[in-house]
Amino acid sequence: MIEILIGSLMMGWTTLAVYLAEHVVTCLIPAFFIAGAISAFIRKDAILKYFSPDAPKTIAYGLASVSGTVLAVCSCTILPMFAGLFKRGSGIGPAITFVYAGPAINILAIVYTAKVLGFDLGLARAAFAILLAIAIGLIMAALFRSDDDERRRKIAAMPQAPATEEERPQWSIPLFFILLIGILITGTAQIDWMIKFPVIYALTLSVAYLLIYFFQRDEVTEWGWETWDLTKKIFPILLIGTFALGMLAYFLPPETFAPFFGASTLQSNLLASFVGTILYMPTLLEVPVIGTTFGYTSGVMAGGPALALLLSGPTVSLPSLLVISRIMGMKKTIVYAILVIIFSALAGFGYGLIMG
Repeated sequence: MIEILIGSLMMGWTTLAVYLAEHVVTCLIPAFFIAGAISAFIRKDAILKYFSPDAPKTIAYGLASVSGTVLAVCSCTILPMFAGLFKRGSGIGPAITFVYAGPAINILAIVYTAKVLGFDLGLARAAFAILLAIAIGLIMAALFRSDDDERRRKIAAMPQAPATEEERPQWSIPLFFILLIGILITGTAQIDWMIKFPVIYALTLSVAYLLIYFFQRDEVTEWGWETWDLTKKIFPILLIGTFALGMLAYFLPPETFAPFFGASTLQSNLLASFVGTILYMPTLLEVPVIGTTFGYTSGVMAGGPALALLLSGPTVSLPSLLVISRIMGMKKTIVYAILVIIFSALAGFGYGLIMG
């Protein structure tokens, strides 16, 4: 018994140590700073106000599908924002697109997926999340078209926020994000540190220059607090979850799941979508779950089921569906869950066919 306990603890520690060594410094730390900057410097109301039923579909669904990256939302914050949108008059289609795409294309999750599970799967996750979010939103809007009449009345009664003018040059914030993304890309690139370090150093000096001469001190402080807030909410869960998954892998090796997820069949993709729909996984934890527990990184889990689980798991879960049902009713929630399962499975099946 003691030997089993020691073995599982060692497995958990080994798994955690590998993830810390390979992904934290070059991947997660820059990504947390980018996510904090998004929360601090991108105005949320400038995006959310375009979600009304009368807004052009290209604008409403386009913004809703990518707002997860812009707002840096995670699964723990998307539901309150969805409730606020829904109750303040957002169209059901854009609101559903928002609640689905938000956690799925979280900037942290996309970067982490690409770094740990591979660039192809990370890119597929981002692209399919956007496409599926729009498709599911449009279908929900078509099925429940009558609900948007009341939302039109609510959106008309909403007070308009006064326009504000930026004192800094318009190019400063885009350049700031370009430099931060440059640090992230350079840090994760497979190049020698003798080349990597000078580039990161130069980019960091450029970021510091912008902060000193084009940003107010309180803005920089807010960036720091937003970064810290995201870090303390997500990083401890990621550490504990990765350690626990390593221990679980000792008792349930990835080979256990090969009969269920080892091939990219339609049945395996449907099962992966269903598991993801009811299983609760905190933000970023879906990556080690798929990579370690289900064995994607060791070749046990096929790419199709991995993508299906990535598309369903972070966006919905049994607890989140219960919350959503209180916001928009049980009937709409059931339809939404079914659409997520079907579309995620089809996306995974298609990805499996393409990748062979």
